[in-house]
Amino acid sequence: MSTPAELVVAAAAAARTRIAAAESLTAGMVAAELATVPGASAVLQGAVVAYQNSVKEHVLGVDGSLLRSAGSVDARVVEQMAVGVRQLLRADVGISTTGVAGPEPHDGKPVGTVFIGVAAASGSSWREFHFTGDRASIRSQACDAALDLLAIELGAV
Repeated sequence: MSTPAELVVAAAAAARTRIAAAESLTAGMVAAELATVPGASAVLQGAVVAYQNSVKEHVLGVDGSLLRSAGSVDARVVEQMAVGVRQLLRADVGISTTGVAGPEPHDGKPVGTVFIGVAAASGSSWREFHFTGDRASIRSQACDAALDLLAIELGAV
């Protein structure tokens, strides 16, 4: 049985699709998971770990006024992150993550709140998740969900 990362890499390679990741909550886990798959170098364009809002704004192009008003854990922010990394790294598909792994709430959002964004030539979208568990578990679940959304975007599932 193939892992989600293997499905993503195989589907992206077959379609000659380049992937870029913008990661806050997961801090590089999505890109690292993709890179474990042989052949990932053909599809993984790169990643930006955008833990701080200044990186989200000045590197990924997220609207600074949105960050100041809504905070970093927001659907519009994660969508802009996906669009921004796709453009920045000249990829076909951008994936992004932001959320609250804990142990404390952040930006008024409870622990376990996660947003994942996807951007492609056809447009951009986001999904909201509510995971449970400790910090490591929430981050792992967010990584898995991002890979699942990539697999769906690429038609691998």
